[in-house]
Amino acid sequence: MFVYSAARLLLCGVAARMVEYMYGFLNLGFWGYVGITFLMVQISMMSITLYLHRDQAHRAIDLHPALRHFFRLWVWLTSGANTAEWVAVHRKHHAFVEQQGDPHSPVVFGLRNVLLEGYELYHAAATNPEIVKKYSRGTPDDWIERNIYRYSFLGIGLMFVINLILFGIPGIIIFAVQMLNMPVFAAGVINGLGHAAGYRNFQTNDASTNIYPWAILIGGEELHNNHHAFPTAAKFSMRSWEFDLGWMYISIMKSVGLCKVRRLAPAPQFTDAPGPVDMEMLRAVMVNRMHILRNYTRRVTLPVLKFEKHARAGDQLLNRARQLLLRWPGIMDEAAKSRLSNLLENNQALRTVHEYREQLDTLWQQANVSNEKLIQQLKDWCARAEASGIQALEEFATHLRACRAQPA
Repeated sequence: MFVYSAARLLLCGVAARMVEYMYGFLNLGFWGYVGITFLMVQISMMSITLYLHRDQAHRAIDLHPALRHFFRLWVWLTSGANTAEWVAVHRKHHAFVEQQGDPHSPVVFGLRNVLLEGYELYHAAATNPEIVKKYSRGTPDDWIERNIYRYSFLGIGLMFVINLILFGIPGIIIFAVQMLNMPVFAAGVINGLGHAAGYRNFQTNDASTNIYPWAILIGGEELHNNHHAFPTAAKFSMRSWEFDLGWMYISIMKSVGLCKVRRLAPAPQFTDAPGPVDMEMLRAVMVNRMHILRNYTRRVTLPVLKFEKHARAGDQLLNRARQLLLRWPGIMDEAAKSRLSNLLENNQALRTVHEYREQLDTLWQQANVSNEKLIQQLKDWCARAEASGIQALEEFATHLRACRAQPA
């Protein structure tokens, strides 16, 4: 009887110990596992937006070396991603955005493919040695990168073991969430929905959109149109009601000496009275292109459209004209292009403001043109706009001549 009781107690103790080990070394409760999973996902998003994106790909910030290595280690553990490969793919995306050569454009590959196979598209580009060599300049190339971090499955396997030790069986679920983080949020949501749905602050020559606030927990990356307008800016939010979670992290790190901000988006300054079209104004116009085009839409295109709709009440084409006038032509189908052409043919005022916008946009597209010639083109544009007979366009041209660069 004594032996039986002792054996029973021993078995109960072993069973209790096994149950304890099933929930890992930390043995957290349900909400503890939920909380740790959320924290780990947020650290992963910080690693992507702060280290891979803003620090490495665009050099918008300088992270402290200790932070850089922590984020580099975390990315390797939770996704197996290599810094040079990630940066190369992202830089190529900016270089060929929405064109053949863009590694993951919904315009090129289709939204469904980017949403469901975004990681496969990324991987195809990341494993191309020519792409990595050309676009990864300045990324880490030390011993640990060449001999350890190059083995992606080693990092992922190590993370799996760590999760099992710390969290037990729930660690398998936590691990699965970690592994889905980059394919779903970075490759799918940002590269997919961030070029297909949402609103646009700036008329960039791509399909980028802001999906704020629905994706507020992905570190500021949801402000994708803002980023494409100013790729090297450390802060992604541009309007007073937009919130960039990544910028909040940067501000905190900056206050304790762990981060330096290298670049912010420019902001145009305007004098009280219009000045001459000179080199200073040309520089201001060139630097603030995105702001100026946005102001043109708000001050000229939309007011003229509103006036024309009021003057021609009942014109169905004018009622659908807003998107035609504001949409980037690169994502217009043939039917939309035909409607736009028909709209402009039948409305002199809208045709004029549309042509002036295209002429202004052409100013920024010219390569190998001397400053003197650009100044003369800008001077001619302002003179013709001020004599156009369209009040909104005249006022915009006068306002533009008051533009000056933001003080350093």
